[in-house]
Amino acid sequence: MIAQLDYEYIRTRPYKAITRLVSYLLFEGRPITTRGRWINPLVLFHLKILKHMPLTKKVHKPIFIVGCGRSGTTILGKILSLHPEIGFLNEPKAIWHTIFAEEDVFGNYTDRHGRYFLYRSDVTDRVREAAHRIFNTFLLITRTRRLLDKYPELIFRVPFVKEIFPDAKFIFIVRNGLATCRSIVAWSSAKSVSKGNKKHDWWGVDGKKWHLLIEDVICKDTYFSNLLEEIQKFESPSDWAVVEWIATMRTGLQQLRNHEASFYFLKYEKLVQEPNTELSQLLRFCELCQDNKLLTYASKVLQPTYYKDYFKINPILKSLFTDTMRSLGYDV
Repeated sequence: MIAQLDYEYIRTRPYKAITRLVSYLLFEGRPITTRGRWINPLVLFHLKILKHMPLTKKVHKPIFIVGCGRSGTTILGKILSLHPEIGFLNEPKAIWHTIFAEEDVFGNYTDRHGRYFLYRSDVTDRVREAAHRIFNTFLLITRTRRLLDKYPELIFRVPFVKEIFPDAKFIFIVRNGLATCRSIVAWSSAKSVSKGNKKHDWWGVDGKKWHLLIEDVICKDTYFSNLLEEIQKFESPSDWAVVEWIATMRTGLQQLRNHEASFYFLKYEKLVQEPNTELSQLLRFCELCQDNKLLTYASKVLQPTYYKDYFKINPILKSLFTDTMRSLGYDV
C-alpha cells in the first residue's frame, strides 16, 4: 500500500495513517526507482517555500534511524511512527536535498556531484535554519512533538546532523551481513528501471552511488587500501553490496564510539525475536513513554528471519566481511 501503510497499521491507530500520507505527499519526495515522480517538482517547490519561512521554534531531540539499507530500517520506522508523539519521515531525501544540495548521492534530484560524508564545517547558519524551519513545520502540520527521520545514509553524516541538531539521537540498526547483502541484490534487481539510456536501481543513476562510495569512502579508508585496485574493478552487484555493507558498518561503529551517549545499537535479529523487550529499551533511550499499541503492532508484524538461500562472498572480500561480522557480534 501507499506510504508503507498496511491494514494492521491503520487499524492500530487510524489517525497515524493520515500523518503518513501527509509525510508521503508533501515532504518525502519520490526516489528514482518509484512511480509518481511527477510530484517531485511540487514537493521541492513546497520545501523551498518552507526553507524561507520565519523560524518560530527549533526542533527538539530529533531521532534518526541510520545504518545500511535492507537492515530493518523501514519496519523499525513504521513501528515507532505509531507512537503518539512521533512524526515519521521515511527517507526524506527531498528535504535533505533542499537543505544541502550536494548530499544527493543517488541522482534523485540532481546530476551534480554528490558527497557521502558531510561535516560540521558544512553547516552554515542558512543550512541550520532551513533544517529547523522545514522539520518544525512538518511537526506542526502533523501535530507531533518528536521528529523521526529514517535515512540510512545519514550514518556518514553524523557530525553534520549533530551540528544542526546538537541533541539528536541516533538508532544504529544492524543485520547479519549475508541477509543484508542478499536483500540489497534482490531489491535492486526487482526495482531496476530504465529511463532512456540510463539505468536506475539501488546504485542510483548509472551507478552514481557506487562510484561515489569508491571515491568518498573506500579510497579514503586505509582498511581497504590493500584491495583497492581489485575493488575498483568490481562489476557484480553482489560484490558492490558487500563493499557497501562493510563500509557502512565500519562507519557506524566509529560513529558509535565517537558519540556513545547519543547512539543506540540495535540488532535486527534481536528486535524480531524479542520485540517487547528491545522496543521498550529503545523507547526509554529515545525518552518516549511506553506505548502498548505500538508494542502489540510490533509483535504482529515482526517475524523471525530464517536464512535459507545461499549467498557467495567474493574470496577477495571474505576476510574483511568476516572481520566486520565479528565486530558486530555475529558468529561466523
